[in-house]
Amino acid sequence: MEHWEELLRLAASITTRTVAPSAILKRLSASSKSSDLAKALRELGRIERTLFMIEWYSTSALRRRCQAGLNKGEAAHKLKRAVFFHEHGEIRDRSFDSQAFRASGLNLVVSAIVHWNTVYLSWATTHLRNRGRNIPDELLKHVSPLSWEHINLSGIYSWDAEQKMTEGFKSLRLPSRILRAA
Repeated sequence: MEHWEELLRLAASITTRTVAPSAILKRLSASSKSSDLAKALRELGRIERTLFMIEWYSTSALRRRCQAGLNKGEAAHKLKRAVFFHEHGEIRDRSFDSQAFRASGLNLVVSAIVHWNTVYLSWATTHLRNRGRNIPDELLKHVSPLSWEHINLSGIYSWDAEQKMTEGFKSLRLPSRILRAA
């Protein structure tokens, strides 16, 4: 409580963008002894963490929402591991610039996969709805564009020029077509 004014001033500086949060953190970590403001921030963090833990234990909806967020993060990591040297996971470049270049390339490829999946899922949903299928929006929020099983990650690519693609998309594999083929 005795450092409440300093905490408010710090919050106002961050909110009004007078000072960058990174500059504040550098300043707080640069002092040899812990400042009173740093101690007050730690105490405030402990209070926040305690309040969150109470809410976590008492609200099952919060736990489910957090678990869903964790699942999305894990799916993103799994996609990056699959793309990254087709699951070999080694960067053999010695320089930092080369390693950063490889990591940027990885992010670019993953972003392209997620973008394509998002576009394709949107197209597929519209196509199915136009054919009379009932697809509730409530269910669509559970569909993730992070899957890659349909993408060839082995480095061997074949381009079938004769394959007909409606508006740039491969035709959907509808259950009735699959049953007829069998």
